[in-house]
Amino acid sequence: MSGPMALEPGGAERDTLALRLADDRTLSLRAADQHTLALVRPGHGARRDAVDRLAAELADRIAPAVHPYEVAALLESEGLTGEVIQERYGHPDLFSLATALYERVPRSFPDPPLPADPWRPDHVRCALRGALFALPGLAYALAGRLLPQNDAVRALVVAGLLSWAWNQALGHRAYLRLATGRREAGRTLLKGAPLGAAVATGAGTALAGSGAAALAVTAQSGYLAAAGVLLVLGRERLLLAALAPVIAGAATLPWWEPGTVLRAGLPLLSLLGSVAAAGWALRGTLRAVPVPDAVRPPLLRSLPYGLFGLAAGTLVFLVGRDQPWAVIVLTLSMGPAEWLLYRYRGLSVAALRATGTPAGFRLRSAAVLAGCLLVYLGPLVPAALLVDADPVTLLPLATALWTSLLLQAFGVAWPPAALCLAAAAGAGSAFLAGLPPGPAAALPWCCGAAALCLTVCVLRLLGRPAAHA
Repeated sequence: MSGPMALEPGGAERDTLALRLADDRTLSLRAADQHTLALVRPGHGARRDAVDRLAAELADRIAPAVHPYEVAALLESEGLTGEVIQERYGHPDLFSLATALYERVPRSFPDPPLPADPWRPDHVRCALRGALFALPGLAYALAGRLLPQNDAVRALVVAGLLSWAWNQALGHRAYLRLATGRREAGRTLLKGAPLGAAVATGAGTALAGSGAAALAVTAQSGYLAAAGVLLVLGRERLLLAALAPVIAGAATLPWWEPGTVLRAGLPLLSLLGSVAAAGWALRGTLRAVPVPDAVRPPLLRSLPYGLFGLAAGTLVFLVGRDQPWAVIVLTLSMGPAEWLLYRYRGLSVAALRATGTPAGFRLRSAAVLAGCLLVYLGPLVPAALLVDADPVTLLPLATALWTSLLLQAFGVAWPPAALCLAAAAGAGSAFLAGLPPGPAAALPWCCGAAALCLTVCVLRLLGRPAAHA
């Protein structure tokens, strides 16, 4: 036999609260006649002790009750009968005993269990994305010596800046469409990625002085377009697989000269692989069921993201002119930067639960921001010194970029775009005009001013509870 009334070996019934209490009667109550039984007054003698023991046993379940009726329901669920209540506890009925228990146990309302962190970062994915930002640079290590220096560099820089700006805007628009459906996002990328590659290729080719430079511009633009598609669709591992030929070729450079054919062929092989992977990923999205009457967001919503991409690319280029290794350090830091964006959001939600006033939350939010910046910028100092780069230039730029990405993650797009454009315009003007004290000195000041203003924007806009609700 099974169930709550099953017998244990030896014939004893299962040890429920009601059965224990029913069997534990005094000898005098067993002998008494039910018609002449006079109840002992509640709260006296052995019956008072019994009520105290019951209150202690059920204290954790009685404490959250807001009315004695809730305690009565609890006692009923435990199987207490009217006979047991009268004989064991000396109370005339269930509600009398429930009231006595309710009065004995102080009120206590435990906090509900904390939900899982909705912004828990994917550590592997963040690390992989940081590596994918830097690994394409190996293609320049392989094929760089095959290109004419002056014309090729200028053409590649112009095409790269346009691709960066276009892909930032396209990525934002694709994410907006992804909220509607994967098919809609795929159609956006299918139309936008080739168009962006064509625009960047046309602008770079116009400045290329040779066929080799034009081919390099075309390859760069095509790869950036394909990589943007794969990153938006979360296909980082496919992109890593496409870069395998470049990675393998660059790994042999310290010990072996691959020759002209491999130096040119391996980057082209990675280009073909990335384009094929992007096409395969887009094909999968186009098989999804279309969303009827899907509303298309206006194009202007993505404009500030494109302007920020242009400004960020310009600032990185200006740093890389004199300190190319600083660009590599900054690029590798994009993985931890993305991880910290998630941690900021998760820590802010935790701070929102832990505070009860706007002022208290603002203080906690400032502490969260300071901690994230410290974790992000701290490793950049020894990394910059290791590669003989100037931390005075690298740290303000990294701060400006990370705070801009943080604001964009909350949908605040125009302040980062405007401030980074202003910094790029100031540093670029000093570079083009050769103004004193020179571009190398102007860049830290411009980036520092932008970083300070962006930090104030974060404290002001994201230091409000409503931004995280």
